[in-house]
Amino acid sequence: MTRCLLLAFAAMATVACSAQAVLTQQVEARRLASDVEVQFSRALGASNRAVMSDADEDSRAAVREAEQATQVVLRDTEQLRTILKSMGYSTEVGLLDAFTKRFDDYRTLDAEILPLALENTNAKAQRLSFGPAAEAINEFRTALEAAVTTSSVDVRPRIELMAARAAVAVLDIQVLHAPHIAEAEDEAMTRMEQKMAASEKQARTALTQLQALLPATSRPQLTAATSALDAFMKVHAEIIMLSRRNSDVRSLSLSLGRKRMVTALCDDQLRALQESLAKHSVGATR
Repeated sequence: MTRCLLLAFAAMATVACSAQAVLTQQVEARRLASDVEVQFSRALGASNRAVMSDADEDSRAAVREAEQATQVVLRDTEQLRTILKSMGYSTEVGLLDAFTKRFDDYRTLDAEILPLALENTNAKAQRLSFGPAAEAINEFRTALEAAVTTSSVDVRPRIELMAARAAVAVLDIQVLHAPHIAEAEDEAMTRMEQKMAASEKQARTALTQLQALLPATSRPQLTAATSALDAFMKVHAEIIMLSRRNSDVRSLSLSLGRKRMVTALCDDQLRALQESLAKHSVGATR
């Protein structure tokens, strides 16, 4: 009789230990599934900040955070898969596999988006337009104004007209910087660049005409104007190069387009996985 009781107690202890082991695995599975969701959300948020930031250091920090969170997602999913398989949770394994497939698509997009976000070419082009390019224009206009004041009264109206044409032509180039930087289509950018080239030609033609009309004493001012125009066009060329790269526009387009759809699919799979795990009670393996 005593032996039978001992065997019964041993069997009960074994069942209790088994139930405790199952409970532990269920709790860990839910924890990992929850952490995958949290880290995925963290990776997405950091990736979006990298795209939206126009400061290089902020973009780099956001990219690092996105990559770190992504690695945690990969680690947690592998640990979770091991537990689910050991418990015989085939439905949940299928849901996790579906998420992993979508997450691979997400990572492929991020591998394209994050390097673009780090370049910040559109933001850099804009800073050049508002900074060095604007400064060169101010120097150009100041030199033209100084040249006009040295002209004789009888030709001054004509000289003022030529100077105004030159100044307006250069301003027309700068005005097109903003739409060029924001433009996503190559053909539209090409049309704007053609207009800019025509405006540069007008400005240089006006300077040539001024040189023929102004006295020799005005040549230093005219030379300063020409140098300022050359400086502006040098900055302008860099602006166009950065704008053509279009890293900000491209990364934003990918984030708001394909990536948003893939993200929604990932969220759906994670939600379904959480709901499926929540249905299990202690010992309910299959």
